[in-house]
Amino acid sequence: MLPQDMLALLMLFCVFRASALHGDDDYDLMYVNLDNEIEGPVLGTEETASCDCQREHTEWDKLFIMLENSQMKENMMLQAVDEILKAELQSLQAELRQVTGTLASTLTAAVEKVASHAAAQLERALARSREQAEQGSTLHAAEQGKVLERILLLSRNVSSRLGQLESAWRREQLQETALRQQEKLGGARGDDFVLNSLWKELQQTRAELRASQKWAVQHLLPAGCETAILFPMRSKKIFGSVHPTAAMTLCSFTACIWIKVTEALDKTILFSYGTKMNPYEIQLYLSRGSAVLAVGSNQHKVTVENVVVPGKWIHLCGTWSSGNGTATLWVNGELVAATSDIADAHTIPDGGILQLGQEKNGCCVGGGFDEALAFSGKLTGFNMWDRVLSDEEIAVQSGEDACSIRGNIVGWGVTEVLPYGGAQYVS
Repeated sequence: MLPQDMLALLMLFCVFRASALHGDDDYDLMYVNLDNEIEGPVLGTEETASCDCQREHTEWDKLFIMLENSQMKENMMLQAVDEILKAELQSLQAELRQVTGTLASTLTAAVEKVASHAAAQLERALARSREQAEQGSTLHAAEQGKVLERILLLSRNVSSRLGQLESAWRREQLQETALRQQEKLGGARGDDFVLNSLWKELQQTRAELRASQKWAVQHLLPAGCETAILFPMRSKKIFGSVHPTAAMTLCSFTACIWIKVTEALDKTILFSYGTKMNPYEIQLYLSRGSAVLAVGSNQHKVTVENVVVPGKWIHLCGTWSSGNGTATLWVNGELVAATSDIADAHTIPDGGILQLGQEKNGCCVGGGFDEALAFSGKLTGFNMWDRVLSDEEIAVQSGEDACSIRGNIVGWGVTEVLPYGGAQYVS
């Protein structure tokens, strides 16, 4: 085959490829004959006439123009396909996001359901453990109280016998004194040393016995107190209702109480007095290791820190006078805090509710209490006066006969104090 024939075949192949890709209507086809001549389209008379003065395109120019048009349309088709793919991809992404959101919400609901179920089971388990611990601590406290009562009884019996022995010893000593006066100075009997040793040992035994009695009494009830009110646990249903002996219209007061707290939280109420107009007329409460006396409102208060020890008896007294708003706190007979401008010129009105172990809520007796404010432990010796007691009168209340002193507004053992919801008197 001649090279000229090969060139004609190559041009024919290019024309057919462009025709297959783009169609015959998009551009003017070139006519190729086998006589190696390249013919253009039949032009109109006007177009032919207008081009007579111009240089006609060669066969190669026409071929390259056709190839350029073919490449341009191929790019346009590729761009159209790319846009279609992008639209389909965006649609698929939207569907995937929707499916993911649906699955996430379903999984979240399932996880929340499982978590709430587990939390409920854990809460029930903790509640059972807490109840068992409280029951165990109550039983332990009861058994410990019985043991201490036996120790106290035995110590009192031993003390009585030692007293009898001391009386006999004194009689013997008087007889020895009379005999010594009759004998010579150098003829003292040899058993005097033994008797003197026995006397010293007797005195030491009596001192140790008194210390053990004081310790036993401290762990049972304060000295001179025969009964206390036990608050077995923190509960919004457990409290004590106090009915004052005299009117509660007060321009000054002194309130004293013995306590042994099981655990003190941020606010653990010892006693509170309030009316419907003001539930916070008087409050004595614990805050962890601190004791707080508030008069008129929670903002008017005096505080002493680091005085409360769980499981140990402590005596607290609070005083207030409206003259200059002076308020004080006493711990075990000692003045530990004092301040002024506490509800000065204020008068505490009568007709309110006085309660032990819970906060007055302005509603009614025993209604709407908060468990977190409840007291747990023992209370005794609660007394209240309508005046500020002297330092000596306050100090003597923490002594051996603490519960024998009674207030004229509330007197422990005289004024009616009714326990509710599981609180009970113990001795």
